[in-house]
Amino acid sequence: MTTTLPTRPRASRIDPRLDLFEEIERLKRQMNAVVLAHYYQDPDIQDVADYIGDSLGLARQAAETEADVIVFAGVHFMAETAKILNPTKQVLLPDLAAGCSLADQCPADRFEAFRQQHPDHLAITYVNCTAAVKALSDIICTSSNAVAIVNQIPRDQPILFAPDRNLGRYVIAQTGREMLLWQGACIVHETFSEKKLIRLKVEHPGAAVIAHPECEPNLLNHADFIGSTTALLKYAQASDRQSFIVLTEAGIIHQMQKACPDKTFIPAPPEASCACNECPFMRLNTLEKLYLCMRDRTPEVDLDETLRLKALKPIERMLAMSPR
Repeated sequence: MTTTLPTRPRASRIDPRLDLFEEIERLKRQMNAVVLAHYYQDPDIQDVADYIGDSLGLARQAAETEADVIVFAGVHFMAETAKILNPTKQVLLPDLAAGCSLADQCPADRFEAFRQQHPDHLAITYVNCTAAVKALSDIICTSSNAVAIVNQIPRDQPILFAPDRNLGRYVIAQTGREMLLWQGACIVHETFSEKKLIRLKVEHPGAAVIAHPECEPNLLNHADFIGSTTALLKYAQASDRQSFIVLTEAGIIHQMQKACPDKTFIPAPPEASCACNECPFMRLNTLEKLYLCMRDRTPEVDLDETLRLKALKPIERMLAMSPR
C-alpha cells in the first residue's frame, strides 16, 4: 500500500505578541491537562511537554495520568491508544493528519483477512497501527518490549507479527523464534543509506553506531547497539564513547544533546538529499498547533466504545507482560 506523505498547512493566525510557552503552561493549569510528547517531535514541543518518551513509556503515562485532558504531541495511533486507555478523558491531537506509514500499510480489512488465513497463529502487533487493527490482535508490543513479549509465548505457539517486517526480523534474530511477518516498513527507517553510513564511520572512527530495530537489516549489521528510542538515549548517557552516529528519526538527538551536552551526535543520512530522516507525520505538529488545540479544545480523538473495548484487551496484555 502506498503511503501519501502529508504537507504542513499553516496554522490559524495567532497574536504574535503571545509567548506560546507561557500560554501552553497557563492552559495546562486551567484545563488540568498533561502534554505527552514523542521523542520525534520538534524540539520546542519536547521542551513544553510534561513527559517525553517512546511508545511504551507514553502508553504507561497515558494509563496512569490523573489529568482531565491528555494533549498528545505525537501521531494519530498514539492518541488513539491514550483514548483506549482513558475513555472518560478528553484526548487532543494538534493535527489529525499526523498519521503513520506503518499504520497506513496495514489496513484493518487486509489484516483481518491475513489472520483468517492463519487461524492457529497468535497475532502480536506493533503499536504503530490503528485502533481497528489493535482490536483484531492478541497482544500489542513496542520496540522496547517486543523481544520480552515474544519470549513469554510458548515455543509451540505459531506467531504472526505485524506490521513492521524489520522489527519482526530483529525479534526473530533475538529470540530464535519463527514468525510470520506482515510486510510493512517505516518510511523513515528504511530510507537510511548504507553507503553514506560507511562514509560517516570512516570520517568518525571513534563514533558508536546506535540504531532503532525498525532499520533495514543491512544497516543494523553496522550497529554497536540496537534499541528503542529510550534505550538509545540511555545507552548514549551510559557509554564511555564521546560521539554517536544515530540511526533513527533525528528528533531524539534533541534529548541526547540535553542529557549529554559534552558528547557529539551525528544523524545518519538518508539515501536522498532531503530531510527524509525526519518523520513527515510527526513534524506536522507544531508549537502553534499545540497551543491552538488546547485553546480551542479541538481536534479531539474519539472512538466507538465497542471498538475501544476490543482494542483495550491486547494493550492491557502488553502492559501486564512488559518489564518495568
